[in-house]
Amino acid sequence: MSDPDWPAQRSGRLAVAWRYGLAVLISLVVWGSPLISAGERETDARLMWFLVGDPILGLVSFGLIRWRHRRPVLVAGLLTAFSFVSATASGPASWIIGSLAARRRWRLVAVIGLLNVLAGVVLERIGIGDDALPLWVSAAFGFLVVGILVATGYAMSSQRQLVDSYRDRALTAEREQVARVAQARAAERTRIAREMHDVLAHRISLVAMNAGTLSYRTDLSDDERTAAARSIEDNAQRALSDLRALLGVLRDPMQPVDGTPERPQPGIDDIAGLVAEEAAGGMRVRLSNRVADEVPAATGRTAFRIVQEALTNVRKHATGTAVTVDLAGTPDDGLVIAVRNAAPVGPVARPALPASGLGLIGLAERAELAGGRITHGVDGTGGYAVRAWIPWTS
Repeated sequence: MSDPDWPAQRSGRLAVAWRYGLAVLISLVVWGSPLISAGERETDARLMWFLVGDPILGLVSFGLIRWRHRRPVLVAGLLTAFSFVSATASGPASWIIGSLAARRRWRLVAVIGLLNVLAGVVLERIGIGDDALPLWVSAAFGFLVVGILVATGYAMSSQRQLVDSYRDRALTAEREQVARVAQARAAERTRIAREMHDVLAHRISLVAMNAGTLSYRTDLSDDERTAAARSIEDNAQRALSDLRALLGVLRDPMQPVDGTPERPQPGIDDIAGLVAEEAAGGMRVRLSNRVADEVPAATGRTAFRIVQEALTNVRKHATGTAVTVDLAGTPDDGLVIAVRNAAPVGPVARPALPASGLGLIGLAERAELAGGRITHGVDGTGGYAVRAWIPWTS
């Protein structure tokens, strides 16, 4: 009988309970068989021992078996010694053999097993029964019983290890799943933050720029004031529309907002409209598009966001400077995006727009996710340049 180290739960209590029950059954069978075969005989010392002393040693044996984990050698030795003179100790003595086999303590199993076979032969010879088996039969039967106990203990231990390995695999898989979910959530939060920054920063910066113009320019004509106010209204409405679209996708990515089809994502062809919008707002910007082939949608969307953020940064930090946007590339060489503004000639006349510090970080993340790279910094003429390379199929 094996003795797995189950935790103190219901399954563990049931496992111990059936082992005690089986040990009690073995002890009763070994103790009761001589009584049946003894027949009518007068009470003598051996019978008194069998009826009184033997059960007492048996109870002591059942108490000792509880310490089989802490003191396996001592408990095994005592139970084997008891089994030489006590039939009711046979159950715990059999139990300890299975427990040692489950723990793979083979040297101790061999010694205790041989002593257990010898104890069975001795107990049969000094017992109260009249019909003693031949010596070789008793020894063979003892070896058979010990072999069954050892095999059972080993098999149940192997099964326990298999179950434990399955449990460990399940726990490991659960921990990995939790880690994957946490990683996916973090990546999704980063993606949402980057998308909201790219979409809203452009519109809000236009609103702030035109509002700043109205606040510090006192020489504007009525038409110019009307155009600035209209630009503020238009960009605010567009910002609200973009924000509503983003929040709608977050609520249910599979359901269009207000039942209308989701707007197509911007691509490389929309960069011309973006540049025209900036030029209408007062930026001196020029576009050079030398991309002849059709750009994949994902690559075009990444290029659009890079140009959009770069122009937003120009409006924030280098207002009034000349800006060039260059697009070039082929399916073999990839797509190159370059946005450069000239060095400011003098101090900025209007209040600086607040900087988040996340624009260039978002650009680097976008380029890396697309499998590309990006560089940015002050060039030799004092201007600022953003240059990105993206593989054609990102």
